[in-house]
Amino acid sequence: MKIYDWIVVGGGITGATLAYELAKAGFSVLLLEQYQTPQNATRYSYGGLAYWSGTTPLTRQLCEDAIARYHILSQELDADIQFRELDLLLTISVHDHLEATAASYNHFAIPPCLLSVQEACELEPLLNREAISGALTVKHGHIHPEKTRLAYVQAFERAGGEIQITQVLQILQDGVKTNTATFYSANVVICAGGLSRQLLKSAGISIKLYFTHAEIIETPSVDVRLRTLVMPANLQRFQLEAQSTQVDKSWDELGNELVPPILDAGAIQFQDGSLRLGQISRAIADPHAKVNSEISEKWLRKSVGEILPALENLRGNWYHCLVAFGSNKFPLIGAIPEFRGVHVFSGFSNPLVIVPPLAQRFAKFASGKKDEIITKMLI
Repeated sequence: MKIYDWIVVGGGITGATLAYELAKAGFSVLLLEQYQTPQNATRYSYGGLAYWSGTTPLTRQLCEDAIARYHILSQELDADIQFRELDLLLTISVHDHLEATAASYNHFAIPPCLLSVQEACELEPLLNREAISGALTVKHGHIHPEKTRLAYVQAFERAGGEIQITQVLQILQDGVKTNTATFYSANVVICAGGLSRQLLKSAGISIKLYFTHAEIIETPSVDVRLRTLVMPANLQRFQLEAQSTQVDKSWDELGNELVPPILDAGAIQFQDGSLRLGQISRAIADPHAKVNSEISEKWLRKSVGEILPALENLRGNWYHCLVAFGSNKFPLIGAIPEFRGVHVFSGFSNPLVIVPPLAQRFAKFASGKKDEIITKMLI
């Protein structure tokens, strides 16, 4: 019977990154993922890297760490993650106050610049000038999220890590039980994204970790060319998250829709010419809840079309995934009190930026080295 140092549950960008860093630090690590090709938040992400968005000394340091990390990551992982820099365009609706919206970004490490309608349309010719009163712009990193996840998994295996495609059914004191076998370890860390809350609850562990149901449309490669990553300046998603977590017990009533759904109209084009248009967010307590894809797709297309008319009727498919988040935008990291050997590493609001430097720090911390940032973030 093999006993691992760490079992990492969840093979999205968070689990894959953490598994790699733990293996690189010298631990024996088993990575468990339910699907051969995960259909998770990583798979349907825009791939944006908001280096500029740090608002505290801690988050600004992590953003700086992330910039340095990504500049060498393709070489370290021996894979093309399609890392690049592009312009982020944050559109301001004609119904929103221009200067007030711009001022709401002043506390970020690099405040975006305010553009007139004319300047915004010069930067992104596909914009509907009648739908905006202006826009904000800032340089933004970008990767292909699924290629990056696969690069981490492959590097993890080269470092001696093992991976099993199996569904985790139960968390044990000394490992996990899956639908194929029981695996044993000194430590288990849950990185299962939107499924983490339910998985922990089945083990009698109550934790303030939540999720939204996110919906996007993905197109094949198209001739239309989007120059920028377009998102609304007044994002509703964070408001939805804050409102939905005011009563934690409400999340224990499966099927309960805690607040009305929202739609933040945005779009990104990848280097292969494909587009992702999104996104709808729903706070429904059941991770397996079904939504009406036909109604959602019509809502998505209409809303994106108001900002970017050329994209509204492009051929594409609707997709749905879960996006994990913690309370007050804080992730959950570290050992769970009173449950020896069980850890959590989830709930990141800016995962593609925050996870790589935090996973590296977590692995060093697990090796017995002091780390002030990890110490401050422990649950």
